[in-house]
Amino acid sequence: MNKVGILGKKLNMTQLPSSTKGFKPVTAIWVGGNIVSQVKVIEKDGYNSCQIAFGDCSEKNLNKPLLGHLVKKNISPKKNLREIRDMLGFAVGSPIDLSIFQEGDKIKVTTDNSKGKGTQGVVKRFGYKIGNLSHGGGYPHRQIGSMGGGRGTNQGVPKGKKMPGRMGNIKVTQNAVVEKIDKENQIIFLRGAVPGPKKGLLLLKKFL
Repeated sequence: MNKVGILGKKLNMTQLPSSTKGFKPVTAIWVGGNIVSQVKVIEKDGYNSCQIAFGDCSEKNLNKPLLGHLVKKNISPKKNLREIRDMLGFAVGSPIDLSIFQEGDKIKVTTDNSKGKGTQGVVKRFGYKIGNLSHGGGYPHRQIGSMGGGRGTNQGVPKGKKMPGRMGNIKVTQNAVVEKIDKENQIIFLRGAVPGPKKGLLLLKKFL
């Protein structure tokens, strides 16, 4: 299945008027300055893909291999490079803009790192129910509770048991719907919330 994609920077959440009544929440993403920096074909590389460069920066902010890669392709310094498999029909140096999307499209949004929330317990991390809050309940309010089997063959903590630990700061992919496209300002509005912090890097992909 062929794909097209673009990189963007998360701006903020806002509202757009709803066709029925009231307003609907959307997330604004700026996608200006995307350009194809490398093209791979199945005959030479074993698969088809396009590498996208995004985010203007100065030469001093890039290491020599990355800077040399962009200079060889006659592309100005960019700090973010991402490869999208099965993306066809683009040549090196081709700009990518919002013309690849239409309002109402269903796409996938991927963030490199979601918001980190540190070490958390099972109530916040997995939505466990808290214990009885009344006096004499005899149950630790926010603790994990029973962790393993009792007597018998299934003793010990089972693999995959939901436990307290680090929450967030991971790669997240979720579905989204294109609510509005502002080609003049190169901003795309996606319905609802999108993972990642403000000014975070996002990859938007559409399956053709």
